Amino acid sequence: MVDVAGNCKRVLEGIAAAAERSGRDPRAVRLLAAAKTQSASAVRAAVEAGVRLVGENYVQEARAKKEILGDSAEWHLIGHLQRNKARAAAGLFAVIETLDDFRLAQALDREGQARGRDVDVMVEVNLAGEATKSGVSEEGLVALLREVSRLERVRVKGLMTVPPLAEDPEASRPHFRRLRELRDAARELDLPHVVLDELSMGMTHDYEVAVAEGSTLVRVGTALFGPRSRH
Repeated sequence: MVDVAGNCKRVLEGIAAAAERSGRDPRAVRLLAAAKTQSASAVRAAVEAGVRLVGENYVQEARAKKEILGDSAEWHLIGHLQRNKARAAAGLFAVIETLDDFRLAQALDREGQARGRDVDVMVEVNLAGEATKSGVSEEGLVALLREVSRLERVRVKGLMTVPPLAEDPEASRPHFRRLRELRDAARELDLPHVVLDELSMGMTHDYEVAVAEGSTLVRVGTALFGPRSRH
């Protein structure tokens, strides 16, 4: 049996230590449990251990777990979202972290208008230009933010990235630093509906580096739940 509670404690301590080493307030960094393929009982154990954010990659999987766990946590979408799932996603998730296309933003805006509330998103940036990953290019980021800023019901809360997988956590540092620089530059544009308070970056193997570079939200799965189960 995986000791989810013990794992959560260790990760939270790791986040706090990384923040303190960087002169940051540990309370400025939140832990999101990346729960892809994990059971509802495992997610419940993380929530009971103090995790307040849960991330899912797929709408259907999130719906099934949320029916069991309800609003005991804040649910984020951290996987790619297709436009035909925009309605379901807007109803399930507090934040959609993977916006990378204006047409998707328009679909979410329509859902927000129909529901009479804002849809909170982050923009995913594919900094390394990896063909296998989603995300707007670094060069296309400002244009996308400008387009989204004109929408009535979409609020951009921050930026998100997934660096290329590497054994050495330090290999992620330039990507994390660049995302922070892009966020800071985009803030100077002072666009309506674009707040950019959040930097969602860092996972099990590199979250301490991400915290040092300004992450406000780390997405951790394996360090909490153990190796991902296969379906």
